[in-house]
Amino acid sequence: MFKKILIANRGEIALRIQRACKELGVRGVIVYSEADREAKYVKLAEEAVCIGPAPSAQSYLNMPAIISAAEVTDAEAIHPGYGFLSENADFAERVEKSGFKFIGPTPESIRMMGDKVSAKQAMIKAGVPCVPGSDGELPDNPAEMKRIAKSIGYPVIIKAAGGGGGRGMRVVNTEAALIHAVQTTKAEAGAAFGNPAVYMEKFLQNPRHIEIQILADQFKNAVYLGERDCSMQRRHQKVIEEAPAPGIPRKLIEKVGERCVAACKRIGYRGAGTFEFLYENGEFYFIEMNTRVQVEHPVTEFITGIDIVKTQIQVAAGEKLPFTQKQIVFKGHAIECRINAEDPFKFTPSPGRITMWHAAGGPGVRVDSHAYTNYFVPPNYDSMIGKLIVYGDTREQALARMRTALSESVVEGIQTNIALHREIMSDAKFITGGTNIHYLEEWLSNHKR
Repeated sequence: MFKKILIANRGEIALRIQRACKELGVRGVIVYSEADREAKYVKLAEEAVCIGPAPSAQSYLNMPAIISAAEVTDAEAIHPGYGFLSENADFAERVEKSGFKFIGPTPESIRMMGDKVSAKQAMIKAGVPCVPGSDGELPDNPAEMKRIAKSIGYPVIIKAAGGGGGRGMRVVNTEAALIHAVQTTKAEAGAAFGNPAVYMEKFLQNPRHIEIQILADQFKNAVYLGERDCSMQRRHQKVIEEAPAPGIPRKLIEKVGERCVAACKRIGYRGAGTFEFLYENGEFYFIEMNTRVQVEHPVTEFITGIDIVKTQIQVAAGEKLPFTQKQIVFKGHAIECRINAEDPFKFTPSPGRITMWHAAGGPGVRVDSHAYTNYFVPPNYDSMIGKLIVYGDTREQALARMRTALSESVVEGIQTNIALHREIMSDAKFITGGTNIHYLEEWLSNHKR
């Protein structure tokens, strides 16, 4: 096991990794920007290094500054968390070449799965079900583009090979709009991701967003930790997640999970990862793989009893997975609400000083947050200030506990989206379960303030 790990992130995930390190008896080094000087994990740190001013480009995305911080503190490994440099293959490579262990997959795996075309090709070879689409990158020939679209059937969606997070996508309903849409997406992809390559897929009308969590070690052992339903989204950003997904047959989850495990073994994957799927009419369609820990990992931890972050560290230290697939038991139901510093219905950011912070408690309630009373939420980063996660023996109990926990949660001085979560938890269709990825946006348009 490592003696010292540098945590190359901020916010609640920095605190989460810090806690896992303490549990393993590992010294955690915190890096922070000038804007994050007041954060809880900085105050709790055994060692902390300021790596630059508030802008991400000069701090959390500054590779030389992070590697220098690891050098001066004698860290042995770097945990990238999620976001920022966590899925940057060049960063993973630089970390390893500088003599540190990258707590994540190999640079080769990150590169393969980061390019949506190569990822899809790898999944097809591994037998993972994929959305019908072009065989790799779209050619420049307009006639060939039209032929591919016709064979798939309209509507189709044009996607950037290097895209992610809901960016670099365009839906096309007719042949007349196709060529212009491809050219526009290519130009945007080149500017945003440095890679103009695009591909085409069938556009599914009303799918759910289901993902499979996996863990793998360097000895080609891999397991799946069940699924999460992340369909409650706004502008492709997840708002509420739950595990397991309501109404999907276990046999189907097992079948897809086993294929994800086979894919990991085939590509020599190590660490934590998430296979993201669209699910429609009883069929799964692979869309991408995230080669890092997810924001929503706590719901899976609740239903399996497995500490995903701790296991990431153990695997990176060269240990074998401490459990087999047969030893993983799925029990109960968990729901997570992302708590954001923003207007609950207009979604405008609300940075500033928190004058009152009261976290919920009680049976089956977990709050992952770096915030506290008198903490200043900086305007420079993502608006998420915490996650409220609840567990129950049944989905009905989890929903009841979430309603209670939200009613106890108090944040004053800034606006948060807690009021939005309270309303969703009482929505009849959400209570029934199985809503599609468009449901929340339609719900919001009908509940305009």
